[in-house]
Amino acid sequence: MGDAMAKQTGSGEYIYEIVENWAHIPGRNDWNFDVAGIGVDARDRVYLFNRGPTPVIVVDRDGNYLHHWGDKQTFPNAHAVTMGPDDTIWLTDTFDHTVRKCRLDGEILMTLGVPGKPARAMSGEPFNQCTHVAIHPGTGEFFVSDGYGNAKVHKYAPDGRRLFSWGEPGNAPGQFNLPHNICCDRDGYVYVADRHNHRVQVFTPNGRLEAVWYGMALPCGMCIDTTGTEQLCYIGELSSALWIGLGPSPLYDIWNSAKTMGPRVSVWTLDGQPLARLCDNGMGEEPDQLFAPHGMAVDRDGNIYVAEVSWILSRAFNKGEQANRPMRNAVKLKRVRHPDRGHH
Repeated sequence: MGDAMAKQTGSGEYIYEIVENWAHIPGRNDWNFDVAGIGVDARDRVYLFNRGPTPVIVVDRDGNYLHHWGDKQTFPNAHAVTMGPDDTIWLTDTFDHTVRKCRLDGEILMTLGVPGKPARAMSGEPFNQCTHVAIHPGTGEFFVSDGYGNAKVHKYAPDGRRLFSWGEPGNAPGQFNLPHNICCDRDGYVYVADRHNHRVQVFTPNGRLEAVWYGMALPCGMCIDTTGTEQLCYIGELSSALWIGLGPSPLYDIWNSAKTMGPRVSVWTLDGQPLARLCDNGMGEEPDQLFAPHGMAVDRDGNIYVAEVSWILSRAFNKGEQANRPMRNAVKLKRVRHPDRGHH
């Protein structure tokens, strides 16, 4: 938990306390793996979908370990988490090329895709390194962003029947260049983090383009808080300075020192207006800095949980060597002021 001296981030009514050393995993405090996806259930238990030996680690909202499940054969490269409305969790794995709907104790209820066998790259057929799932809260239909080896969004009936797909590679409106995350609002509109086009595209549930948001860098993690009166979109952005390449260099140091290039977490209205930028202090390991906010979740009190793929980036910055210190791979930003919620 934080204390009176904890650092804060944000502006205006969007102020958050940075909770240091948040998650405590017995025997796993070396954190020598990435947490790629994160989700919060109705009881505020937090699911860390990670690339370590036990892919799903469950902690409480204070970071205390509860239990774990999963194995590396089923989840060889964890990517993203979506919490279902019926005490289910949907897990997307890029190397397995699957989406798995599970109970919260790990029982697999549905598998989409052929485990370990990708569709032909850019064929438009599911899946080639699929990335994330969004669920229509009204109909139970769901959408899969697909992803690294495709440029599609696939829409499914609740029973897993594919209804149709849309999208193609490119940077024109409606096209995709790595659809990395996908979310639905309360009305079922579909928001796609079109990562390497540096934008979010908003579609109707039938795939018609409605809006495009700009003013962000490499949107990498995304969630929409549908529980508050005002729905808000939380986006984890990578560093704009990554165009220079991974690893320290004089030119990278110049751009990273600007401290307005990300990586960061940004808060947006659903009409595409940015409200706040959090931890926008350049890439690094200080408490108010991030490496790569890859997954996002929000609990019922408006606290933000960030999954970080910092381990792989730290290796790049250390010329392929593993970091000789623990890496922070899960971050909690505790709400201090937020206009949309009452006191708790």
